[in-house]
Amino acid sequence: MVDITHKQTTLRQALAVATLRVSSQETIDAILERRVPKGDVFEFSRAAGLLACKRTYEAIPDCHPLPVEFTAITHAVSGLEITVRVEVHTVYKTGVEVEAMHGAAITALTMYDMLKPIDGGLEIGSIRLEEKKGGKGDVKHAYPANLRTAVVTCSDSVSKGLHADTSGDVIEEKLRSHGLPHIERTAIPDDFTTIQQTAAKLIADGCQLIVFTGGTGLSERDVTPDAIRPLLERELPGVMEAARGYGQQRTPYAMLSRGVAGFSGSTLLLTLPGSPRGAAESMEALFPYILHVFRVKEGVRHD
Repeated sequence: MVDITHKQTTLRQALAVATLRVSSQETIDAILERRVPKGDVFEFSRAAGLLACKRTYEAIPDCHPLPVEFTAITHAVSGLEITVRVEVHTVYKTGVEVEAMHGAAITALTMYDMLKPIDGGLEIGSIRLEEKKGGKGDVKHAYPANLRTAVVTCSDSVSKGLHADTSGDVIEEKLRSHGLPHIERTAIPDDFTTIQQTAAKLIADGCQLIVFTGGTGLSERDVTPDAIRPLLERELPGVMEAARGYGQQRTPYAMLSRGVAGFSGSTLLLTLPGSPRGAAESMEALFPYILHVFRVKEGVRHD
């Protein structure tokens, strides 16, 4: 199976549709009047579809077991065609479109099985995904097209060239994957004044997003949050709470990060851990969702 451990748990929804065409009005009448020998076609097929949604992972090898938290199955008759609509919801790391389509397929196939003794001209039509919501696919146009970004690595050893800037590389790669090409990189010592001066210069130069990595821990030289917090005019405590919550699900040490986030003027500042893993997990937790703050700040609603 595909690794989804890095994904965010969000509300996921999907709506799938399948059609069954019968050959005569007599078949439709038998269904509506509950005269089909095998039983109530709508109720039996609905029950089969509900089970199919919940057990999709047993039939489709690459599907993950997930909590199906809502399923609705309806039938609509139009002429000689019966349309099945299956809606599925979950709060999880991956979508439920296959679950909805599997439910629609099994609902239609159950109807076929129940009706074949009285109708030899049955035909299952298209089975399609009509709509899905949730996950990163919903995050569209969440930030200005030419967002200027800087990645600042706060590390004595990296600034002296003694170690590679692995965490900065991780952050830059993540930013580029979300369509942010204008990225400035710099490495500076773990020094309170230097950190503040670097931030002030980048803000004055027009950077709209500055991501600091390193110096968020508890050692004497970990001063990045202490240097950045006085610069924040509007702190966003929920941002780093989300990053720490995401990390805490993967390592118990995430709670020790002292990262802060907020706006200085029109510039968003984030302070992330200095370890490559901590930086990567924080980026997964925050992006691309955090970029929506630029639209919110402009008064654009998020539906």
